[in-house]
Amino acid sequence: MQETATTETFSTEQQTVVFRLGQESYGIDIFQVNEIIRMREITPVPKSEPHVRGLINLRGKTIPVVDLRVRMSLPTAEATDSTRIIVVETDNGNIGIVVDAVTEVVSLEGQEIHDAPKIVNDLSTDFVHAVAQREGRLITLLNLDRALAA
Repeated sequence: MQETATTETFSTEQQTVVFRLGQESYGIDIFQVNEIIRMREITPVPKSEPHVRGLINLRGKTIPVVDLRVRMSLPTAEATDSTRIIVVETDNGNIGIVVDAVTEVVSLEGQEIHDAPKIVNDLSTDFVHAVAQREGRLITLLNLDRALAA
């Protein structure tokens, strides 16, 4: 687990799963991703935090599911055929995150990845790990452990 983002952190290539929330692209380290599944029935958990959608049964394991839109204070959206649950490994075990669509897996070179501006980190409560510039677009790289912490 990386403590803080520094220039040295981005000296090597990083495999990244890129997904969409609204019109924005976000990325997470591929090594945190266990699998990507289609949207399925989620069993609500009474009195849970608003961003916790509930639980799913995945091959006999119970996985909590978080709505990343709600967690990041974005407007909610209805699920579509593109909606996916990304099952990720965090400090708290496996967690599913609901995203609008998974768009690609990319290899980001060190020179494409930059520290997030300080004001961005302040506004997002440290959810943003870094920002990548690729082919004229920005990919916000998330720190999932911070974003999913209760």
